[in-house]
Amino acid sequence: MTQNDGHEIFIADDDPAVRDALSVVFELEGFRVSGYPDGGALLAAVKNRMPDCIILDVHMPGRSGIDVLNELGLRCPAPIFMISGQGDIPMAVEAIKRGAHDFIEKPFDAETVVGRIRDALDAARRKAETPGSAISAFPGEDMLTPREREVLERIALGASNKEAGRQLGISPRTIEVHRARIMEKLGAKNTADLVRIVYAERRV
Repeated sequence: MTQNDGHEIFIADDDPAVRDALSVVFELEGFRVSGYPDGGALLAAVKNRMPDCIILDVHMPGRSGIDVLNELGLRCPAPIFMISGQGDIPMAVEAIKRGAHDFIEKPFDAETVVGRIRDALDAARRKAETPGSAISAFPGEDMLTPREREVLERIALGASNKEAGRQLGISPRTIEVHRARIMEKLGAKNTADLVRIVYAERRV
């Protein structure tokens, strides 16, 4: 038995070689895996049971990974990862804005993928066990998504992109995407500005 026993992963990719390779890797790590050749098949499966994590290829016949992400919407509590090639990074960033947990760039190695999924599941567990927020209300808070607020909390507490990513189960690159969105929404020019905004109410 491993720490991953009981966790189930859904993988949607039209390349059977990718599905098979990922399935073998995760099953060796103690995960249960279900693979699907397209987004429609995965969406049909989700109606019957919700996995602990979902991996979607950006480009698939029929519904793309973005289409599937949009259809899952807020009814999916599981972290969703997008698989993307170098040329798909702008689309992967768009997926993050639409609620994807993180994206994994091709080519990827098995150890990296397993580590990222495990970090995401650990972060979800820690979040469930830790009530409340580390920071108080601040101006502009209502403009941020729940994920952006989590990222901002780590930034305000002094975490680096790498540290924040580790704590939240996402990559440093995805932290950068969120940081840019947060700065844009709050009108901050740099990290010092963000910290000032977050703690402004405490100095009044």
